[in-house]
Amino acid sequence: MWCSTVGCIVTLILSLLTTPHAADAQQQGKVARIGILGGGPYPSEAQRQQSPFLQKLRELGWQERHNIAIERRYAEGQLDRLPDLAADLVRLKVNVILAPGVAAARAAQHATSIIPIVMTGGGVDPVAEGFVASLARPGGNITGVSAVYGALVGKRLELLKEMVPHLSRMAVLMNPDHPAHAGFLRETQLAAHALGVGLHVLEIRRRDELETAFSGIRGVEVDALFVFQDSLLFDYRRDIAALALQNRLATIFPWRTFVEAGGLMSYGPNVSDLSRRAAHYVDKILKGAKPADLPVEQPMKFELVINLKTATALGLTIPPALLLQADEVIK
Repeated sequence: MWCSTVGCIVTLILSLLTTPHAADAQQQGKVARIGILGGGPYPSEAQRQQSPFLQKLRELGWQERHNIAIERRYAEGQLDRLPDLAADLVRLKVNVILAPGVAAARAAQHATSIIPIVMTGGGVDPVAEGFVASLARPGGNITGVSAVYGALVGKRLELLKEMVPHLSRMAVLMNPDHPAHAGFLRETQLAAHALGVGLHVLEIRRRDELETAFSGIRGVEVDALFVFQDSLLFDYRRDIAALALQNRLATIFPWRTFVEAGGLMSYGPNVSDLSRRAAHYVDKILKGAKPADLPVEQPMKFELVINLKTATALGLTIPPALLLQADEVIK
């Protein structure tokens, strides 16, 4: 039996409104896979660090065990494990790889030229290091947020000199296996020379080398400790802060978490903000954007954090001008 023209039209409209499109249904059932590749820290600490990243993803509509699955791979300070861990993520065919740090980004780069990679806080010039063709047009499968820590060396040293006016010689704590630390050391030597400050280099690759490194400076007259950014050194931050205090050394670090652990001061980009920015990149890529077309961002805001309790323990009076510059003073 034929229906009336008006009745057929109404039926057709109701059918279109109440029946989900095949493309929509497919999208609703799709789960994207995000790989997280870290040279460190240990999983419990990594979970805390990833909280801003995951929170921002939730705000953007992505929830773990709902429409995203996260594959986490950590080298736990053993950077030589990163290539195998990156290869594992590639075998799992994740949709995007988040690579915090230059070592993780390099391992991911060597593992795939197809899967999008979002680097964050790499600490080096991504163009000079061959990660991207340019900041505005990355051109390959890598983009993200680049926190060029080497460029902040001079500012950190100036802040340290302001805190310790009599500073004439300082120790530098570095990891010789870190791919960016040789460049950081060159930048530090240039900045120190300009301010008339001598350097004494301490190298560590494992926690059990910390005591030996610090005992090596007890016969050397140093007034402060300058610590490079590194996931390995981050893991040892409480030990480093405690040993520096025992040796009466003023300290400056790249991240506020060192100061929360008892260090004297830090100057650098807000790591939580970098993580949130990385989430925006992942969101865009999962929605179809190509890394080659997403400009690399650089942090616009840097924070100075000072630990007043540590300053008091070292017998230091924080200059008023430095207090005015501080974003936070931990009491």
